[in-house]
Amino acid sequence: MANTYDLIYAVVRQIPYGQVATYGQVAELAGLIGKPRVVGYALYRVTAADEIPWHRVINAKGEVSRSPHRNGTDYLQQSLLEDEGIEFDAAGKLNLERYRWIADATALETAIARVQQSLDDASTRD
Repeated sequence: MANTYDLIYAVVRQIPYGQVATYGQVAELAGLIGKPRVVGYALYRVTAADEIPWHRVINAKGEVSRSPHRNGTDYLQQSLLEDEGIEFDAAGKLNLERYRWIADATALETAIARVQQSLDDASTRD
């Protein structure tokens, strides 16, 4: 069975270029209803080598979540989103109606099934 972070990463990998999802949306799609903070914790652990588009996940207000604990990655996140053509207003908000990703259920189920299978395969080899 896939662990929680693997399921989150499978969902986040499905978010297309130029679109965003909220922490709560990712949590719900990963089967973690009501646990958006878990998504934040998972994404905090992502490195560039992981090839997970962590920067496409924002808060429910349409903003990049800012924190001194992020060591400047909040500014990097907004810059990466702007590089993808996402526009922010003067208050640092984006238009969720325009940029929010609507998940394709079949693609998402396939991605999560691949994660499940690879983890199941790894556990039977051990």
